[in-house]
Amino acid sequence: MQTLKMVPTRVRVTSILKRAIYSGEYKSGQELSLTAIAEQLGISRTPVREAFQTLAAEGLITLRMSKGAIVNKIDQKFIQDTFEMRILLESTAAYKAAEKGLKDADTYITRLKDMESRLDSIDDKSYEELNQSVHMAIWEAADNQKLTTYLMELWNGPSTGHAIPEEQKHYRLSTEEHIQILENIRDHQPQAAKEAMERHIRRSEDNVLAYLGRKDS
Repeated sequence: MQTLKMVPTRVRVTSILKRAIYSGEYKSGQELSLTAIAEQLGISRTPVREAFQTLAAEGLITLRMSKGAIVNKIDQKFIQDTFEMRILLESTAAYKAAEKGLKDADTYITRLKDMESRLDSIDDKSYEELNQSVHMAIWEAADNQKLTTYLMELWNGPSTGHAIPEEQKHYRLSTEEHIQILENIRDHQPQAAKEAMERHIRRSEDNVLAYLGRKDS
């Protein structure tokens, strides 16, 4: 397999900020500094500015004239609406990928099984890179650029909290789900791939809603 497929920097930054908002790391009313975030991530301000624009369009933040932003209050309905769209689009991508085929499916499965065998020692960056690559490979196999573009806008990366046991549990379940999805795609079982992807995204939604409930309690 070639170098892991990675989402563009602006999409990666958007997903990092989106996860921070969903998990409550960034709280409602908190001011976000474009410059501070760029420095924290070790990148230029351009992809952060682009990420801010995407998040503002989704209603997650309100842009400020000072080149910063204010985090908006996120409720359960907002999360459910967002994940409903992701479920519809990404399960369709899995269905189409199973119809058309994904040439690197077995290689991805092998890498996932290898990671599964050493999850206790895997670092966040390695997990997230493989996670991104698996999803992108499925989007590309669906062979619909509009679909890929929309999914990139909805991408939020791993839906897990900050506690280590919770994170490890998510990594294990997510890896098992990725393997099942890819096996269905490899075996040209579109309906099974679609249903497996829907379960995968639905669990991510449940995680995010659980964090939201803790944040509001």
